[in-house]
Amino acid sequence: MYSLPHPGHPAAPPEHTKESLMYLRRAQVNWEKRVLKSLNSMCAELAIPLAKKRSTDEQKELLNKWNEMGTDEPDLSQFRPVYAPKDFLEVLINLRNPNYDGGDPTGLRSSWGLISIPLPVKDLPELRDLFAELALNYEQLGIDDSMQIPTELFESEYIRLGQRVLSEQDSAAAQQYIRQGCPTGLRADMWALILNIDNQLEDSLYYEQLKSNVIQHDLLIDNLIYKDVKLTASNDDYYFVFEDYLYQVLLCFSRDTLVLDHFSYSSASPPKSYIRGKFALEDYTVVYPPNGVIPFHGFAMYVAPLCFLYHEPSKLYQVFREMYVRYFFRLHCISSHSSGIVSLCLVFETLVQTYLPQLFYHLREIGAQPLRISFKWMVRAFSGYLATDQLLFLWDRILGYNSLEILAVLAAAVFAFRAENLMEATSLATAEVRNPNFILG
Repeated sequence: MYSLPHPGHPAAPPEHTKESLMYLRRAQVNWEKRVLKSLNSMCAELAIPLAKKRSTDEQKELLNKWNEMGTDEPDLSQFRPVYAPKDFLEVLINLRNPNYDGGDPTGLRSSWGLISIPLPVKDLPELRDLFAELALNYEQLGIDDSMQIPTELFESEYIRLGQRVLSEQDSAAAQQYIRQGCPTGLRADMWALILNIDNQLEDSLYYEQLKSNVIQHDLLIDNLIYKDVKLTASNDDYYFVFEDYLYQVLLCFSRDTLVLDHFSYSSASPPKSYIRGKFALEDYTVVYPPNGVIPFHGFAMYVAPLCFLYHEPSKLYQVFREMYVRYFFRLHCISSHSSGIVSLCLVFETLVQTYLPQLFYHLREIGAQPLRISFKWMVRAFSGYLATDQLLFLWDRILGYNSLEILAVLAAAVFAFRAENLMEATSLATAEVRNPNFILG
């Protein structure tokens, strides 16, 4: 029997597969231009090239202090972060869908939250379905509350189950397993299994190649990395001891062209610069930095918690890179993805506004919009805002559910937990004080 061929449809343009909403694509492009302009302005002001080859003496010096870079005290006073989370938040607040009419002539409903664009995000029943294993009838590792069975019995049985998962090298089972938290002694191997990282010889050689690239070439980005580590992790009681590791990982990361692969599914595009003397000639553009990622204030905190799990630089690097290209990049790009920062902001505001309306209204009236407090928590995946053991349990769930939506849920839960104190706040400053670092402590 003869059948007609299916009608052909032209393939969607690449930018449509990266981000389907045109106004968000435009917003991301404009944001990228702004960030690149900030970087180029710093370059011009300081009369420092974006990249230059190190002299032989400089190469020897850096190689000799590779494991002691934390002891170096370069003058970074002239350098500033290209942007901070609060700058990015202002961009998100000003996002508008030109084709959308909220149908609210009074403006009362839309004025409560800061995010004004309509995106399909999960409500509480849908979140409960997604995070079913976090229900009260499931035991959770790391929770000290009373359980139906003795804590020691649950933990020992759970560790035995985890050891079996690792012995079978079943990545899907590992992902399911850590939804209820992962025992400390198994976490490094469990995460590596989920992320498909086995640290073969070629991986170590590739890391050494990246290290060699750092030794040979000096990038302006290097100073931003030094500055960020000094401003964040070096001042953190938990992470200051890992300062050397952070420099090593982040400097190598900036040279890693494999990171560029994630731009095929990210709404962002890698920034480009011109080879010196070839300005405005398209054939002489190069991606800068080589990995296509310009670090912002707090970027080092994506790496810092991993230093507790991995002490071999090559494996630490691989785990961070995989965490970044799977999850963290979504926290500083404008997109409609359910794990993107815009959707997380909407989920957070919807939850607090729906279930804590009195608190939301109070904070809004005193000029302390809840999102202005919680945004930096979510952008940094709570790194630096939770004690490390709590943070690693949180990141267990990110890997277990393959979703960042848990960040918005936790942010809303913190407000519910601190609601009584926050109702006494009289300004943004006092509301911030009532949600200090280690907010669940």
